[in-house]
Amino acid sequence: MSNTLKISPSILASDYANLQSELDRISTSDMIHIDVMDGHFVPNISIGAPVVAACKKVCNVPFDVHLMISNPLDYAEDFAKAGADIICFHTECDSDTEQTIDKILSLGKKAALAIKPATPIDEVVKYLDKISMVLVMTVEPGFGGQSFMESTMPKIEAIRKINPDIDIEVDGGINADTVKIAAKAGANVFVAGSAVFKSESPAETIALLKKNAQDVQ
Repeated sequence: MSNTLKISPSILASDYANLQSELDRISTSDMIHIDVMDGHFVPNISIGAPVVAACKKVCNVPFDVHLMISNPLDYAEDFAKAGADIICFHTECDSDTEQTIDKILSLGKKAALAIKPATPIDEVVKYLDKISMVLVMTVEPGFGGQSFMESTMPKIEAIRKINPDIDIEVDGGINADTVKIAAKAGANVFVAGSAVFKSESPAETIALLKKNAQDVQ
């Protein structure tokens, strides 16, 4: 596999009272993962488009915005205007999948599809020619700090077999050890929250995650 390895720290694990300095701490990352939750699709509420827009003013790393919301079609434009570079939404949401992908693409942004641990890959496979990335959740979405679910790895292997070139992202429980398992399965984009923000040196942790992923390729 020759896909570029990317580390996308999740600001869900950051100190929201000091977001600008937290973004500075992860300036060496390839992307920044922003979890948007509506309290309906998942049982938690996080941030909306105004916070994304505020972050964009002080950060030039690409934004990987993960919409864990029931109606992403209604909000895609808000997040595109706020500065999202990639807009990822769930196949399990209420919005029509193809319509939502087309809307995101029409806004000049990259579209990505996410699936929960129990969702079959058929739900994303039919759209692989239109999207830039598939996000395979390695925990149940909604809260940070959960344990990595190795049972999701066959999905990554199957998607990688079908499409060797697409970005496959993993989100949930990623650390210096689990990143190797996910990379070996075929993932190349790694969301890490607690592992990065709770470390003494986020830059060193980002480099270590990338090195460990590289070592098993």
